[in-house]
Amino acid sequence: STYMCDQECRQKIIESAKELIQQIKDLKVNLKNKDWLRTWDMTKKELNATYLAAMVLEKFTKTNIDCTAFSGSIAVCEFRDNSTRTRFSFFKACTLLGLNPVELDVGKSQIAHGETVRETAAMISFLSEIMAIRDDKYIHEGHAYQAEVAKYLNQAYEEKVIDRRTTVINLQCDQDHPTQSMSDLIHIIKHFGGEQNMKGKKICMSWAYSPSYGKPLSVAQSLINLLPRYGANVYLAHPEGYDLLPEIVEQAKKCAEEGQGSLTITNNMDEALKDAEVIYCKSWAPYNILEKKRDLIRAGKGESQEMKDMEKAGLEINATHKDWTVTEAKMKLTKPTFSHIFNKQLEEAEYMHCLPADISGLSCKDGEVEQEVFERHRVGTYLEAKNKPFVQAAMILLTRFDDVGSMLEKMIEKGDKRRQYDQ
Repeated sequence: STYMCDQECRQKIIESAKELIQQIKDLKVNLKNKDWLRTWDMTKKELNATYLAAMVLEKFTKTNIDCTAFSGSIAVCEFRDNSTRTRFSFFKACTLLGLNPVELDVGKSQIAHGETVRETAAMISFLSEIMAIRDDKYIHEGHAYQAEVAKYLNQAYEEKVIDRRTTVINLQCDQDHPTQSMSDLIHIIKHFGGEQNMKGKKICMSWAYSPSYGKPLSVAQSLINLLPRYGANVYLAHPEGYDLLPEIVEQAKKCAEEGQGSLTITNNMDEALKDAEVIYCKSWAPYNILEKKRDLIRAGKGESQEMKDMEKAGLEINATHKDWTVTEAKMKLTKPTFSHIFNKQLEEAEYMHCLPADISGLSCKDGEVEQEVFERHRVGTYLEAKNKPFVQAAMILLTRFDDVGSMLEKMIEKGDKRRQYDQ
């Protein structure tokens, strides 16, 4: 139980947290005032500090240690697309650290009347520690917008308009989804029983059929860049025409070389699944379709017959690939793996998904995964999602303070309770 473990159990968790804190201190990274935008912009040490701090914060909540690091400050978030897990994870992360999350509603702000990015960035940053942005809706624009906000925050700080340089955290853009992929990384590390055990493991990142349309590319792009940096042999599978952004794929090849992992691209799902110990199968749209969709919306044709015809054609193309779904037969192609999370041998690979999954026979007639397969791995996917608020909290701490390792040590020494009336 999270709060009702006995004193011996609690002490073991705290001791393991102290070991992770020492690892953070040994890394000697300083991310203060640095934006957390894309995994491939971060050094390996910075990535490690992020996942280690997230793991520590999770252990603190299990042992009822107060994680408050702020008082009287806010964290602004802007969601330019729908979100459940990422939005609520951000609110949880902020609350865990003592920040007050405030959501910027574009429709209720002067942005709707043409206020510039420069002015908005400066105005919302008074007493703000964080500006967190989700902008994955328009391809080739999301990361550019986040970078523009960061540029004008620099300007506002240099001009002494704001007293501290508010940092930008990417809650998903058209290129990368770092809070998701870092959460996935932690799940994989836990599954294999340590970062060192990822090396040489085959991981499948595959497109899967969905009856819905126009899903972004960023989860797949994020994972093919991140996991090979930890020595994994990643197989990217998709039907012809469903390529990821070419420049991001080229970046992933560099990441694979850096991490002594590998990236193999195939148009055969079975090849990617064969002997994989971890599989991650989800849908995304062809990027040329996303480009056309963006252009139509920008031209004021979002509700036009042209848009409807394009979407219909896209769904028809999707429907020719209904065999790209995770079935019982597909799972038999994968490699049995030992789960350190559940402390047992699995008869098949660990199935992962960023959620919500399109589940055949449950949420849709035909989808990304069969209901029986998903149900076997459902708890695992929920635990995967559980990592996200801790990842976001770690990103906040690391980009706001100089010595996060020492700060985490002081939280233990202080001994305040997060839930004051629990043991």
